[in-house]
Amino acid sequence: MSAATTRSRTPRTPDRLCVEAVDLARAAAEEAAFPGVVGEHVSAVAEGDRVVTHFFEAKEPGYRGWRWAVTVTRASRAKNVTLDETVLLPGEDALLAPEWVPWSERLRPGDMGPGDLLPTDAEDLRLEPGWSGEDAPPPNSVVSAEMAELVEAEDADVIDRAVVPVRGSITSVAEELGMRRARVLSRYGLHSAADRWDESFGAKTPMAQAAPASCVSCGFLVAIGGSLGQAFGVCANEFSPADGRLVSLSYGCGGHSEAAVMPAPLRPAPPVLDSMATDEFPLRPSADTGSVPTADLPAADLGHS
Repeated sequence: MSAATTRSRTPRTPDRLCVEAVDLARAAAEEAAFPGVVGEHVSAVAEGDRVVTHFFEAKEPGYRGWRWAVTVTRASRAKNVTLDETVLLPGEDALLAPEWVPWSERLRPGDMGPGDLLPTDAEDLRLEPGWSGEDAPPPNSVVSAEMAELVEAEDADVIDRAVVPVRGSITSVAEELGMRRARVLSRYGLHSAADRWDESFGAKTPMAQAAPASCVSCGFLVAIGGSLGQAFGVCANEFSPADGRLVSLSYGCGGHSEAAVMPAPLRPAPPVLDSMATDEFPLRPSADTGSVPTADLPAADLGHS
């Protein structure tokens, strides 16, 4: 080990005059803050040759554990100590603000409101180009950059043929398939969306665990197109907690269309009327029935004398 390395690792000896300049350091700290908030002298640390930093307690509300750091120095062979800088620094147990997080990482689902704009990164991994580079116009096309510069000098109009795709071109096929967009979901974007939806309405949710059957056999499931249609659909049961939501085919709830089919109510038989026979209804009770003798009954009033 060289002598230079040994000297660099040896703790510096604080300069005596700089260490004794406590009053100068305190006055500088109080000037930067105001009297009464600079506490007791904590320590003095050597920063270099004839450079010492004095630390004072900070008594400002909300700055627990912070310290006023005042650095003083003096020139070689000089006896006057001068002020270098004054700053407020956090200590080991200081109360610090949380680490700054970019807005793109702080954003959560549901944070957007009416009128808010959410820009997407040009290199967003969830998206990929909507069509291949085969649709790029050739160099001699009227929509190429080279031809645009030439016709600009001639005050001509450049016709954008991409507005009306040529029949049979890749653009026309992409438009027919619903892919004529600047960017579409990439494989990563599809998988991340599927994982997110499966977490809310998937097979591992408590509702699905207690369901009598899964959504794949439910009559209220509305199928969707694309590759996601092989694993997801839209619930159309107004009594289901997932009504109008995208649900996994392995999800389920108690509102399954075939879980409990109610039987049709029984209809009573129509009444049968017999109009071919007559029933006898006696006006007086029979003599051998009842507890009143026949002699005690009043004479019948037939309505004539």
